[in-house]
Amino acid sequence: MSKARFNTLYILCSVIPFLLLVFPLFEIGNRATPIVFGLPFSFFWVILWIFITFIALVVLYRFDPAKDEEEDV
Repeated sequence: MSKARFNTLYILCSVIPFLLLVFPLFEIGNRATPIVFGLPFSFFWVILWIFITFIALVVLYRFDPAKDEEEDV
């Protein structure tokens, strides 16, 4: 994977969940019902996107082209 493509994917995986957690896109998940795992849906929405962001960034880390390069110190 090229460095430019990696940077684009990294930015998308960081910005999209952020936008889904702030107004106005948070309105998609901003409701008290249904109850999911004992939480109101809005809490579940936030926890879900935090988890999805974490998994996406871990996967991107595995494909990072600069991960294996040694840095000159």
